[in-house]
Amino acid sequence: MTLIDDLNNAIGKAISWLTILLVMVIVVDVILRYTFSITSAASFEMEWHLFAAIFLLGAAFTLKEDKHVRVDVFYHRFSEKKQAWVNLIGTAVMLLPFCGVAFWESLSFVQSSFMLKETSPQPGGLPARWIIKSTIPIGFLLLGLQGISLIIKSIFTITYGRKADD
Repeated sequence: MTLIDDLNNAIGKAISWLTILLVMVIVVDVILRYTFSITSAASFEMEWHLFAAIFLLGAAFTLKEDKHVRVDVFYHRFSEKKQAWVNLIGTAVMLLPFCGVAFWESLSFVQSSFMLKETSPQPGGLPARWIIKSTIPIGFLLLGLQGISLIIKSIFTITYGRKADD
């Protein structure tokens, strides 16, 4: 549990720096486009590659920090034990199976991209498209691991009546 949390914490903090890089790429792209009428397929692709990496590799950190989107109509009013039950059931029934399927199905997607030495279909686009595609299984693996950590924490809360990190 601690090892998973530490891994996703380190990756989440490292990935957060990509947001600064993303903003810089967008600003340069906008300045070049509207000031000098210069556009680049590579810069446009770099924007969505960075966004994809931030989203996919940062999802587990978001779950760890309990900052993911949740419909809190009832959840926030529940006791810690009831919240733990919701987390346990939701993670075991929804999150882990989804992560498992997404991870498994994305492996062949990345493998075929790597084997084909796939590049951007756009002239002047980015090479080695398999690199960004590889963030899909990595992201779902990290999210699944964080789900396992959440299950362990939920079982601890249900069993002992307090959160594992208290």
